[in-house]
Amino acid sequence: MNDDPDRLDRRGFFAQGLQRALREAVGAFSERIAPVPHVRPPGALPEPAFVAACTRCGACTTACPVHAIRPLPSSAGLAAGTPALEVDVTACIMCETMPCAQACPTPALEVPPWGWRDVRMAELMVDQGRCITWRDVECGICVRVCPVGEDALRLDDRGRPLIGAACTGCGQCIAACVTTPSSLTATPMEMLS
Repeated sequence: MNDDPDRLDRRGFFAQGLQRALREAVGAFSERIAPVPHVRPPGALPEPAFVAACTRCGACTTACPVHAIRPLPSSAGLAAGTPALEVDVTACIMCETMPCAQACPTPALEVPPWGWRDVRMAELMVDQGRCITWRDVECGICVRVCPVGEDALRLDDRGRPLIGAACTGCGQCIAACVTTPSSLTATPMEMLS
């Protein structure tokens, strides 16, 4: 027997190699199955339940009047083919009747009891370094285009945008922002959990 603690025996050598290989395999596999948060259409279930319930039929994509809903690519792993929004590219217009949710044949998308005003798709943030109102330039375009109103987005006493609790995360303010890139950004709700 060797008393050198740094020296591995044959069994230890193979055990260490197997552990390393398993860690790498789990890491690669986790990237394929772990839910990567996306901004989902209005009325979506929480991410794991949504991915399980969605049949990838495309009914919500077809029903969207502004074509804001797009299926995720194959690189999205198990979420591939499920509908998502890129609110910084094409904003959701928050249709009163929510045709996307009405078109869904499963519970993956459902019209909330109080309609689109109960929807929370993303959380919006204002980049104070980019927004011109922090340089004392009058603007407020984001507030004027907000479909929800002052409970979601309003100007403070200095004319700077403040995002409220009623914000749906639709992205209309992102698209309307006069700065390039936009001073507003959206974080999918699942990333905040």
